[in-house]
Amino acid sequence: MLGRLGAALVFVAGSVVGGLALAFLIVALRPELIREAPRAVAAAPPAQPPAPPPASVAPRITYADAVQRAAPAVVNIYTARLVTERLAPSLGELFGEYMPRYRQRIERSLGSGVIVDQHGHIVTNHHVIANADSIRVQLADGRVAEARIVGRDPDTDLAVLQIDLAPLPVATFGRSDQLKVGDVVLAIGDPIGLSQTVTHGIVSAVSRQQLGIAPLEDFIQTDAPINFGNSGGALIDSSGALVGINTAIVAKNLGVEGIGFAIPVNMVRGVLSDIIAHGRVIRGWIGIVPEDLPEERAQQLGLGQAAVIIGNLYVGSPAQRAGIQPGDLLLAIDNDAPRSALDALGRIASRHPGSAVLLRGLRGGQTFEVRVPVGERPHSG
Repeated sequence: MLGRLGAALVFVAGSVVGGLALAFLIVALRPELIREAPRAVAAAPPAQPPAPPPASVAPRITYADAVQRAAPAVVNIYTARLVTERLAPSLGELFGEYMPRYRQRIERSLGSGVIVDQHGHIVTNHHVIANADSIRVQLADGRVAEARIVGRDPDTDLAVLQIDLAPLPVATFGRSDQLKVGDVVLAIGDPIGLSQTVTHGIVSAVSRQQLGIAPLEDFIQTDAPINFGNSGGALIDSSGALVGINTAIVAKNLGVEGIGFAIPVNMVRGVLSDIIAHGRVIRGWIGIVPEDLPEERAQQLGLGQAAVIIGNLYVGSPAQRAGIQPGDLLLAIDNDAPRSALDALGRIASRHPGSAVLLRGLRGGQTFEVRVPVGERPHSG
């Protein structure tokens, strides 16, 4: 029994000695293993927490599609006219009889316009082309053409030109009567010669009147920047549809910013149609010169509604022949109360010549009604 135990111990001892000898030999031959061992048995780094989900990205707001749709139909308009000026007399001429001296110069201006059909008709502002001797149009694609005046309408500050080019990009007409305060609009034009400039804003007000810009006013007010050269350009909605023709900046010389006006496209439609068909705009007219009734005067008269006063009449006009007198209060036109003198003129202008309009008024404390035949408004341009 003891013999077997001794043999076992001898075997184990031999194995341990042999293992130590082998380990010593390996370390002697490969010393780098002893440096790598701790790295091999080092604890694994702590697990990283899962990455948070990516933050939601706000959708990018862009009107690029609207601009791409509308901008090709917006053109630059360059006008020129010959101006003759009398020169100031020289010192020698002050003491003798000399023929007056004159010099001529070319006065140039710029504006914008909108192509409205494939026949080359372009809508712009009347003041852009007023008194011009020559009118040149440049398209967004770089083509240039001389333009002729088809007709003009100073009452709304609109004019229609025509060019002989094809094919042409054409504006898509929208609905200005559906605009609401706060709607996004963009102005496209040629401010200070920078063609195809786009500015952005909102509708600040609709149906602005009594601004002194034109005899017949019904403007869209916007804060989209409108600068010199923008006149006649396009005011579009966020879909790219034409909703107005930019026409004016107010109080720029007073440092007021963000107040611009555009003629609503619904008005443009009627003017464009008449000018193309007749070369002029045909409007109703009865010959009254209405004025706004002061609020204190309305209170004195006990009026609980809007009214205008007939300030004057054209001699021989339909209204005079029908018995209307200066000083009459105009309470209703075809049963609708006029909101202002301009509103009264606009309502009558919308009637077709040859029709009749029913006026209800107040004279000497007594109301009256009279039906007045409608004539054609004299052309002012």
